[in-house]
Amino acid sequence: MAVAFRGTVRQWRDDKPGGLAVVDVPAEFVAELGGRKQRRISGTLNGAEFTASTMLEAGGGFCVGVSKAALKSAGAAVGDRIEVVLQP
Repeated sequence: MAVAFRGTVRQWRDDKPGGLAVVDVPAEFVAELGGRKQRRISGTLNGAEFTASTMLEAGGGFCVGVSKAALKSAGAAVGDRIEVVLQP
């Protein structure tokens, strides 16, 4: 079952501008996506299809990496709020 939410694209590391971008996955959807495990995942960003990897964060966070190509296809950039749909 897919999960859908709005999220903000942010830099993975503030000290590395231009590096990896991510969108945080709300805690209520983590179990539906298979728990806090790193894995490949597919879905859409603003309706544009993409594939990526989920990532664990220190302190219990969970996010999905977003490539520059995926952001371009979605018409989005770091700092934008976007529609995210993820398939487990």
